[in-house]
Amino acid sequence: MNPLKVKEKVQSFFIEDIGERDVSTGWLQDETTTVDVTAKQSGTLAGIDLLSIGYSLLDEKIDVTIHKSDGDRLNEGNLLARIKGPAASVLSGERVLLNLIQRMSGVATATAQAVNDLNDPEIWICDTRKTTPGLRMFEKYAVRCGGGANHRYGLYDAVMIKDNHIDACRGSIHVAVQKARATVGPLVKIEIETRNEQEVLDAVSAQADVIMFDNADPATIRNWQRHVPKTIMTEASGGITPDTLPDYNGCGVDFISLGYVTHSVQALDISMNHTKEEARHVFT
Repeated sequence: MNPLKVKEKVQSFFIEDIGERDVSTGWLQDETTTVDVTAKQSGTLAGIDLLSIGYSLLDEKIDVTIHKSDGDRLNEGNLLARIKGPAASVLSGERVLLNLIQRMSGVATATAQAVNDLNDPEIWICDTRKTTPGLRMFEKYAVRCGGGANHRYGLYDAVMIKDNHIDACRGSIHVAVQKARATVGPLVKIEIETRNEQEVLDAVSAQADVIMFDNADPATIRNWQRHVPKTIMTEASGGITPDTLPDYNGCGVDFISLGYVTHSVQALDISMNHTKEEARHVFT
């Protein structure tokens, strides 16, 4: 992730949460604290360095020691980080930073599970643009932490010609590709979404860079795949669920894009609490 963009985003999240002042912790200005960040369930970690980045924005007196790395497999009870510093600042940043790390770790966990479910090292598991508004950079990074790969980041880095684009070009894939190539130049890849065998043939003839088999089952994909030369990459997308994903093992595509690894995940349960030593000090 671009560290400048990360800092800008995290700062905006702090501003949203803290507002003019933190009335819940402002009266703790003279107190210090030590807290542990701990996994409360198993999964795959993503975003742990946000603790160091985020707390450096809030208070330079906060010390963050990281014990795990992004991509690590976690078990319940694993210590992820220990944080020491002014209590007011530590607690002010807790919710925002935990929200991000929990969300990102949920995405990484879902991606790792998808890679395991497919069980095909020849096929990449990819994300889609179905990300949480404002969190795309974080969620796409989390996909990589889970062993997946990123599809296009937005509308600006690759062309995806779908049914509506084709219909706007009088139903011609050739016309759509020709117009796109003339506009974006030779360095931007062009992908065609295909819904039937004839569209696959037309996309091959139009020399698309990537052909997507949209909402096609594994048997259909194997049939259509025989028309596509090795110089053109292929993608399976649409209607694929955790239950059906294993069926796509060996289907021959280069990658499978899954919306559910970002839009339907459950955040991983991660806590921030006083260390045992700190708790004894506070309550005795």
